[in-house]
Amino acid sequence: MTTETASLQALPITSGSNFRELGGYQNKAGQHIKYHKVLRSGMLATLNQADLTYLDQYGMRIDVDLRSADEVQKSPDKLPTNTVYKYLPVFDYDQTQNSETLHQLEAEYQGDPQRGHQRMLKVYHNLIADQHAKQIYHQFFEILLANTNDGEATLFHCAAGKDRTGMAAVFFMTALGIDQQTIKTDYLLTNTIAAPHINARLAELKANQASANTIANIRSLLSVHAEYLATALQQIKAEAGDLNNYLHEGLKLSDHDLKELRQIYLTA
Repeated sequence: MTTETASLQALPITSGSNFRELGGYQNKAGQHIKYHKVLRSGMLATLNQADLTYLDQYGMRIDVDLRSADEVQKSPDKLPTNTVYKYLPVFDYDQTQNSETLHQLEAEYQGDPQRGHQRMLKVYHNLIADQHAKQIYHQFFEILLANTNDGEATLFHCAAGKDRTGMAAVFFMTALGIDQQTIKTDYLLTNTIAAPHINARLAELKANQASANTIANIRSLLSVHAEYLATALQQIKAEAGDLNNYLHEGLKLSDHDLKELRQIYLTA
């Protein structure tokens, strides 16, 4: 399942991690998300010229950066020639810790092997409950609603392209009527597409004789897990009943917004 889906969704980016298409997914009405319209990824700071040229030719025209100010300052995005930069910080600091060095993480995570997993559960609660995050995701949809030309893609990303970006994708795909199993499959796809990046980071830890606890914790920080998404959905249920209601009540999207979004991003 994941290998086949990964081959359909992954972009051939060699100098960055977790770059993928959201085009091609089918909704419950039989419509498909258009290709060359919405991309998701990890950070753009490491992109080489060949990958920047590829993204430009692919149609990338808007870059939505969901990272905090300290992350942006440390690793500013490299942009394709015709891309406009939009800064939308979901958190005021990197709660996911995906921008921290392995040395910083090792110093913090030598104890309880479940600490990283528990931290991520808290992050996913905050992604839903935090009022600022709700406002940012509303602004994300405003950008999507303004991108009306076919073949012009909005790319959205954070540091690893899995948590802040992952929930943005969940909201977007829900708004287009994609079923929950497909949304979950796309969410978990990070563990397949970003595997080379994740494995390289863990191998570096092992080479430096990091403890088993540290490695277990950092694997939790670098990966996605069904329980992370379930925690977000649990908070959504507590606040709004279900994801569709949360789009209205939490993110303040109107029925007209959702209709326009489907006209822009779905095949007829």
